[in-house]
Amino acid sequence: MLPTLRRLVAHPNLGLTVLGDADPAALETMLDKAVDWVHSSDLVDPTPFLSADQVLLTTGTQFGSDLTAPADYRSYIERLQERGITALGFGTEVIRDGTPDGLIAACRSIGLPLFEVPYRTPFIAVARAAADLVAEDRYARATWALRAQRAIALAALRPDGLSATLAELSAQLGHWVALFDASGTLDRVFPRATFTAAPEALATVQHEARRLLARGQRSSSAVNANGETLTLQTLGGHDRLRGVLALGGPRALDRASTEVVTSVIALAGLALEQNNALDRAQGLLRSGLMHTLLGGDQKLVDQISRQMWGALPVAPVLVAVVDAPALRRDAITEYLELRVEDSPGQLFFARQDDTIVLCLDRAAHGILANLCALFELHAGLSEPTTYRQLPRALDQGQQALARARESAPGVTEFSVVARQGVLALLARTDAREVGLATLAPVLAHDRAHNTELLSTLRVWLLCNGHFGEAATQLGVHRHTVRSRIQQAEQLLYRDLGSFPARADVWAALLATDTAGL
Repeated sequence: MLPTLRRLVAHPNLGLTVLGDADPAALETMLDKAVDWVHSSDLVDPTPFLSADQVLLTTGTQFGSDLTAPADYRSYIERLQERGITALGFGTEVIRDGTPDGLIAACRSIGLPLFEVPYRTPFIAVARAAADLVAEDRYARATWALRAQRAIALAALRPDGLSATLAELSAQLGHWVALFDASGTLDRVFPRATFTAAPEALATVQHEARRLLARGQRSSSAVNANGETLTLQTLGGHDRLRGVLALGGPRALDRASTEVVTSVIALAGLALEQNNALDRAQGLLRSGLMHTLLGGDQKLVDQISRQMWGALPVAPVLVAVVDAPALRRDAITEYLELRVEDSPGQLFFARQDDTIVLCLDRAAHGILANLCALFELHAGLSEPTTYRQLPRALDQGQQALARARESAPGVTEFSVVARQGVLALLARTDAREVGLATLAPVLAHDRAHNTELLSTLRVWLLCNGHFGEAATQLGVHRHTVRSRIQQAEQLLYRDLGSFPARADVWAALLATDTAGL
């Protein structure tokens, strides 16, 4: 942090006097401005040689005589204000006896602090005093950073090292500190009541955290919300993000604070990596327990699950099979682990090849829907089942997942697939080539003679073999329909008056999706 103008003008050896009659509240605000350096110049426009947060000293040579117009003073001060100058110091009794009234009026109207430097105080003394204050503050901040890092290191040795570390960081910075998990869900925050009265602040931070996680790369960002400066930093390695650390407070972080935060990011990342290694070990255990559960030993699995995560969901349960892309698998697993902690007894899950299998309490359907929405996943959901029928429910979930992959991410229920019937599955199997071979003679005849035997056959079967109804739909005479069907029978070598023949041809039509052929 930089020293303030208040400390500079109050220096006992300089004898500086603040000029103007600004109201007390405005004066307090102006005196709290930062001072980065002190520069002296009598140029009419010194701004090309100045930087923001500097104090400018002048003897007023550029103003000429006492007849300088008020507009000249104002344009001069406006240039300094636009440059971001903290204050102007006027050295008296060098060129003129006192500070010009026009300069005082311009500073007062524009809001630039003005102080008077007495003849006995050389400008170099003001600059040296400012440099000493800057060095003093930098030393103080460096000392604070060392103490803060030591306190944080000690906190990391406590039983819940991650929480203790974040709590200590919050106390040292005077900021709130929040940790979001790999899904962008708020995991913990210090102080605990941070977002209680400001849910809109939580929404802003969470949105930004999820944006960073969605990129899948290590990154950071800073945003402003409700008068606070929010700083966010991802945790974890490249393409293996474990979460986001967010900080907020009334002021931006300086260099010393940033160094402390950087050390905490390293500690938090290490802690999350260690947790991830433990999660992988638990994942292997979960997979083994799922195989045991599918084998019928529910009692053994329930005993182990109770010791590790809580009881299994009470039957009847739903079985979901969810796609788990390799790059997102760790994040998905971490999300589900957190949901197990939040909702004990409602969820058991395990990885199976490139998918994750979930056993859900029927009331926990929302967990699956949120998972698919958050990670843009496809999932298949079985009908309610007992643990004894778990293998059958797993097959249902896998069939529903295959159907789900044909559309946008989301959950497809097996009950919906079942209502569509068995024949509807033919279009999604390898029966297409068999179907094409069955219908090949009719397809060839239509192409060679520009006839419509296949389309007539489809409509006729949909009309349950009624020639008159099919003719109405096709817009032709019923004798035309009858003639076309007889010709199709000859080409197919089938008697379409029998149900098995009709069912076989209809299945071939479904398997080949020949409506567009």
